[in-house]
Amino acid sequence: MTSTQHVRVVGTSYQRGLQYGTQAGARVRLSVHAYQQAFAHYAGWDWPAVRREAARFEAPIGKFRPAYLEEMRGIADGAGLDLTDVLAINVRTEVMYSAKARNAPRAEPSAAKQLPAECSAFAYVPAPGQPGATILGQNWDWLLHAAKTLVVLEVRPDDGPDFVTVVEAGLLAKTGMNAAGLGLVTNALVTDADTGEPGLPYHVLLRAVLDCGTVTEALKVLQAGLRSSSANYLIAHASGTALDIEAAPGDFTRLYPLFPEDGVLVHTNHFLAPRLDPVDLSLWAMPDSAVRLQRLQAATTKPKHPPTLDDFRPLLADHADYPNSICAHPDPADHPREQGATIASVLMDLNARRLWLAAGHPCQVPYQLLDVAL
Repeated sequence: MTSTQHVRVVGTSYQRGLQYGTQAGARVRLSVHAYQQAFAHYAGWDWPAVRREAARFEAPIGKFRPAYLEEMRGIADGAGLDLTDVLAINVRTEVMYSAKARNAPRAEPSAAKQLPAECSAFAYVPAPGQPGATILGQNWDWLLHAAKTLVVLEVRPDDGPDFVTVVEAGLLAKTGMNAAGLGLVTNALVTDADTGEPGLPYHVLLRAVLDCGTVTEALKVLQAGLRSSSANYLIAHASGTALDIEAAPGDFTRLYPLFPEDGVLVHTNHFLAPRLDPVDLSLWAMPDSAVRLQRLQAATTKPKHPPTLDDFRPLLADHADYPNSICAHPDPADHPREQGATIASVLMDLNARRLWLAAGHPCQVPYQLLDVAL
């Protein structure tokens, strides 16, 4: 079963990072150790090579948001690590997915390293003038070690809205919501343009979105520089706005917005945009994405009434196509380093600023309302 640590931090960027690294030091060090093994398996890199690669991202992050580097420096100091160790786990997507993309042209099916189970996400917004709350949620599926590094990070910055994020220890952000009423869920994607070139990393941009007050501001953030990785950002706001933004590596011309149908947005781990500049490798890398999307769509098409979070709980526990289901379970046929599962399931009511977490499989673990003050 997944275990969770609640970490609360306040103050300047460095102070918050130091508090984060100090409180969750054991989990941060476990994250670094686990990714040493994961990067060796997926990319064939030892840790000195990973650190050299991670250091290449310091300049673009520093140009974009120098405060984030200070926060990572604080995490490292609090956990007794070097900055490049913390940088490395914050660019874990750039390392692992670029390794997968680089191998695509020559991969033999028997030799290809399978990325672990990934995420299933949804949002619902009521029509203008209609009742109902803006709700958001996802299952976050990943490598099994993440069950031991999960933290709920509650942040009270001195330079932006308070926010809470459910994240691996040592990373800046993942799924979450902020005091301005903005919420974020997300999915990994991969294209042939995911080569690992330094730019704005996925998890840094997730953090930048949670610093935003509106969906439009979040779109501006995703347009603000050259992104290093493909990813999907499903962003909603308590005011009734929602936008799904599929992003390929590059600038603003490689952002592909998707809009709610009957108030609903759903997404898994492949591109849905009809015209895409790079070649989408997502279904080759994560073939279970197709069936999970079908199940999300089947459950949410033309809702007969404004759905509530209770309508989505059984969907996130769905076992169709088990073990490659929305509620994902380890496949014993997979290599031990490639086995994935649902690590956490998150539900959010943005109007009420409330977040529920099932730390583990939602078919087995009840949702708990988190004690956060946003």
